[in-house]
Amino acid sequence: MATGNSFREVELPQQKALEDGVLFPMVLSPNTSNNCAYTTELSSFEDAIRAHKPWLESLLVKRGAILFRGFPVISPSDFNNIVVAFGFPEMPYVGGTAPRTQVVDRVYTANESPLDKEIPFHHEMAYLSVFPTKLLFFCEEEPEAGGETPIVLSHIIYEKMKERHPNFVAKLEKHGLTYIKIAGDDDDPSSYTGRSWKTAYKTDDKTIAEERAAKLGIKLEWMGNTAKAILNTLPAIRFDRENIRKTWFNSSYVGPATMKIGNRNT
Repeated sequence: MATGNSFREVELPQQKALEDGVLFPMVLSPNTSNNCAYTTELSSFEDAIRAHKPWLESLLVKRGAILFRGFPVISPSDFNNIVVAFGFPEMPYVGGTAPRTQVVDRVYTANESPLDKEIPFHHEMAYLSVFPTKLLFFCEEEPEAGGETPIVLSHIIYEKMKERHPNFVAKLEKHGLTYIKIAGDDDDPSSYTGRSWKTAYKTDDKTIAEERAAKLGIKLEWMGNTAKAILNTLPAIRFDRENIRKTWFNSSYVGPATMKIGNRNT
């Protein structure tokens, strides 16, 4: 598959075959048969993205994810140029729970919790009423072991959950989910959700934090310098209108739960 003689679809052993025979995720590489300049020039890759954005977006809707392999994206600055080339609206990272650092412009670290911590499957910021609709990932340096960012298709998770736990899923569909987070005033580097309220709302003023939280549908209650963030009830199952199917869309998971009050977070 190709368009405009710019991209070609390739297959990798790690792809998963879905029931309809479609491979997930889709993998696109440069169409070297036409000596495309963007095999060596980043600017040409950016131009190709802009020229074929509608086509790329249609593939994203159909396939769920696209892996670009073999393009000259080397540094965070290169990756930022690619993000900008897609032209998607930027969503400020306000109210999020993961500890992250801005690397350059629209590029942030994914998570800065200890390397031995596993992060459960989740939708990015599904606990907020406003969440990103698209995510772009970039690996600057491949680790010797671990470090993978696995992805799954939400409609398949919904189908499997409904098959195995129909009563639970029915309750989720009827009632939705209410999220509560305890956030201290210092970041907790030991937790993958260890962002403090000061970092999350980009202020050390409680009144300003309350105002910014309210815009996201969050009520802050104070326990000294610790914030209890209570979020509005949100749908746990969402309907994908483009593909006409229900999807698992929440941050619930089965695992150990701990609460650390004070300068530590839940």
